[in-house]
Amino acid sequence: MADPAALARLKDRRFGLFVHWGLYSAAARNEWMRHYERTSDAAYQVYFDHFDPDLYDPREWAASAEAAGMRYAVLTTKHHEGFCLWDSDLTDFKAPNTPAGRDLVAPFAEAFRERGLGVGFYHSLIDWHHPHFPIDGLHPLRDDPEARAANDRRDVAVYREYLHGQVRELLTRYGRIDALWLDFSYTDHVHDGVHVWGGKGARDWGSAELLATVRALQPGILVNDRSELPGDFVTPEQYQPSAPMTNADGAPVPWEACQTLNGSWGYHRDNRDFKSVGLLLRMLVDTVSKDGNLLLNVGPTGRGEFDAAALETLRGIGAWMRRHARSIHGAGPSAYPPPPDCRYTQRGDRLYLHLFAWPFDAVHLPGLADRVVHAQFLHDASEVKRELTDPDDKYAYATSAMGQPRGTLTLNLPTRKPDVEIPVVELFLRPERTA
Repeated sequence: MADPAALARLKDRRFGLFVHWGLYSAAARNEWMRHYERTSDAAYQVYFDHFDPDLYDPREWAASAEAAGMRYAVLTTKHHEGFCLWDSDLTDFKAPNTPAGRDLVAPFAEAFRERGLGVGFYHSLIDWHHPHFPIDGLHPLRDDPEARAANDRRDVAVYREYLHGQVRELLTRYGRIDALWLDFSYTDHVHDGVHVWGGKGARDWGSAELLATVRALQPGILVNDRSELPGDFVTPEQYQPSAPMTNADGAPVPWEACQTLNGSWGYHRDNRDFKSVGLLLRMLVDTVSKDGNLLLNVGPTGRGEFDAAALETLRGIGAWMRRHARSIHGAGPSAYPPPPDCRYTQRGDRLYLHLFAWPFDAVHLPGLADRVVHAQFLHDASEVKRELTDPDDKYAYATSAMGQPRGTLTLNLPTRKPDVEIPVVELFLRPERTA
């Protein structure tokens, strides 16, 4: 059972930073490159031998995240490659044994906590490096005849003990962890159009026992939904849900959409297909309007920096969030239907109208005629004039914009769109009348 206070914190924060970082950052062509290129352990060793993030400064990461309006961060402690960013007692395949020479998780947690930001850990259930992780249809050695022939000597029970031990390390060495992001189960999985043989799930991971351990070690932690058991929140990846997310019974569930800047989670030097700042902001607003969170990913370089394109994007988001954050943080969905090309978010008695497309002259708000006491642009607190019309007295004719349905509030807008990515009108509501 999720801690209600922890869920409330997650919803209040609304916007977080995902960080995918590992040896694949040195290859610089996607975090799944071992899978796609069927890279052997020997060939992958070169990245381990040369991993030297001499420019890694998690305080700079935290500063960039905070300036962008992010309120928490989730770091990949280990991705599918099996490489550990911390000083695990259970493997030599870890950052302290590379030229990095140190635990990279501890300074991350410290830097983000210094700024009052939440700290979460991603941990892969998959491990392509561990000698007892059974080869399957996703494994880099899936087409290696010698590896396939020796697969029956791999014991998932041995790997399961290792997995549980590493999670215990992560949850006992770094203070309070807000969220554990486990990734992922695939007992019946299609990848790139092909059904994956040898897929794994809750039985292989020992998910019930693992989750019991997690909650015993960190009673207030939130766990996602990828262990093949129900989690505290669900995680739509690389798409925008068309409505608030629900469970099989139709009941609403907490959710967190995870999105990339350019389609790649790990650093990908040659992928320049970056989403625009405006698109990312619309995704954020749309998510909050549907009672979700957005976890936006950056893949640092092999030297430990956010690249220039990522920093430019974060700065652009931050410029908008500096003036509009109160329509995001602590906000959620509204019961009022928004006009076309708009989204509402709401915090208590303040309703936020996000104008995705700039209308000419006016925007009409159904159901708000007797609810709004003041309207202003959020970016500069300048008044937006309101107009009420009575459809029984005056109808649309020639240059008149009358004839709106009863109960509609009209906002009179300037001809030119304000110089912000998404204009927001802040509507101050009077309390609803009670019988």
